Amino acid sequence: MIIGILKEIAGEKRVAMLPDQAGILAKSGVEVWVEAGAGAASFATDEQYQAKGIKVTTSADIFSNATVLLSFNPLPETAYTAVRSNTVLVGVYQPLFNISLAQQIAHRGLSLFSLDMIPRTTRAQVMDVLSSQANIAGYKAVLKAADLLPHYFPMFMTAAGSIAPAKVLVLGAGVAGLQAIATAKRLGAVVEVSDTRPAVKEEVMSLGAKFIEVEGAADASKAGGYAVEQSEEFKQKQLARLSESVAKSDVIIATAQLQGKKAPVLITDAMLQLMKPGSVVIDLAASTGGNIEGTVNNDIVVKHGITIVGNSSLAADMPADASKVYGKNIFNFLQLIIDKNGELVLNFEDELVKGCCITHAGEIVHGRIKELIK
Repeated sequence: MIIGILKEIAGEKRVAMLPDQAGILAKSGVEVWVEAGAGAASFATDEQYQAKGIKVTTSADIFSNATVLLSFNPLPETAYTAVRSNTVLVGVYQPLFNISLAQQIAHRGLSLFSLDMIPRTTRAQVMDVLSSQANIAGYKAVLKAADLLPHYFPMFMTAAGSIAPAKVLVLGAGVAGLQAIATAKRLGAVVEVSDTRPAVKEEVMSLGAKFIEVEGAADASKAGGYAVEQSEEFKQKQLARLSESVAKSDVIIATAQLQGKKAPVLITDAMLQLMKPGSVVIDLAASTGGNIEGTVNNDIVVKHGITIVGNSSLAADMPADASKVYGKNIFNFLQLIIDKNGELVLNFEDELVKGCCITHAGEIVHGRIKELIK
């Protein structure tokens, strides 16, 4: 069996698997091929892959021969006709937002495993690509804000006078939010955090941040670690409470998302105008609409003197480590579908294999995707 590692779309710096991980995979009884230049943006050379016993070749060669294709992003649209039927695709395809692509993949007879859909169970943690990438994104978001902010993050007391610490507001205390809190605190900022899940309060406070409490949130205990849609009454109460914190914040890090739905707008244009000129907003939910009114995905805009960065792929700015943890996620998943003889075995009795399988045998098989098509 041949596993192919593909070069990503233009602008993407990550690669599905680095040489060290690919080398371990190659020793398990499978052949591993990599597209020439696939790891260049992640500082992995073709020679490093070859030193690990990996064949460096063209995408056309991989499409014609590989049983499993590894990538981070979906393949370019023209690639699906070049891939032979029954090929297994593994990557982050966001099928809840790309239903037409899922249908196209099913029509081609390809099996798609989208790791962003893997059930969030204890056993799945080592395969959780959303968490591994969010951790990096939360860290980079704070560093990006510190670079753009025209003030210090820490407090300074000098002969020339005292400088107050920056005030940071973090929206969402998931993996990205918690890492943003920790990073901002290490830089000396004063941090407040808003989340609809009261259960995260203790974790937020353990990192030294203040938790903003708003009563009446919908129960998210059965949402598999995700936030849930809130009532209009709660949203209004939340906006009113957040306005107080926004007005005194120098930086906002926005991370709140709803699985398969548009991100909730938590900061309106009127609230933005309460901030001081020069303040910075980093919106990590930009690809699904953003938490900030006026966010533009993959762009930086200035409104009312506030710099708004819309970027849901900040993890890609640390491509070496982002690729390392992503490759480990993929490696662990492959252990579920490759047997000890190096043969492909799709065991749909396994909840993790079934949970992230989107298409198989010419059909869309994932329950949530099927419901959205009806």
